[in-house]
Amino acid sequence: MSENPQEPQSPQQPGPPPQQPQPGPSDAPAEPGPAPYQGQQPYPGQPQPGQPYPGQPGPAYGPGGQYQPQPLNPSDERMWSVFAQIGPFLLGFIAPLVIWLVLKDRSRFVDQEAKESLNFQITLVIALIAAAIITAVTFGIGGIVYLAFIAAIVFMILAAVANGKGAPYRYPVNIRFVK
Repeated sequence: MSENPQEPQSPQQPGPPPQQPQPGPSDAPAEPGPAPYQGQQPYPGQPQPGQPYPGQPGPAYGPGGQYQPQPLNPSDERMWSVFAQIGPFLLGFIAPLVIWLVLKDRSRFVDQEAKESLNFQITLVIALIAAAIITAVTFGIGGIVYLAFIAAIVFMILAAVANGKGAPYRYPVNIRFVK
């Protein structure tokens, strides 16, 4: 009898038997070999681990198998050298220091200009300490020395403009600590 007395029971009609799943590639016995996450490409066209994506430059290896960083193109050189010159307005000597450390091997121009900016920022820190001492010793009269920092701002802007055009810039007053 039917478990639900409200529904009339329909007679069993012959029909096609329920379909059994067909064995596919996933049901085949596993063959020895690496799993997809161990180096096989799960999708066609996907690069192997450690290989660059299409359109991405791969690592460059020089003589002896040593890693050689990719050089910067001229517009990137100008951009990073300008950042090294105007970055101190926000971050002090940290901006040219980081740019120099990260990009010194990729561009001779960025290396030279970031070092120049870093040296100028170190010179400014020394001048600031000297100006503070002079101001304290002269009871504030020596505060006029701080007007020299206006010239420093002008020099930093001139350096950024010159670097934006791709020309090197040498600060007129600069102690070269980093060579």
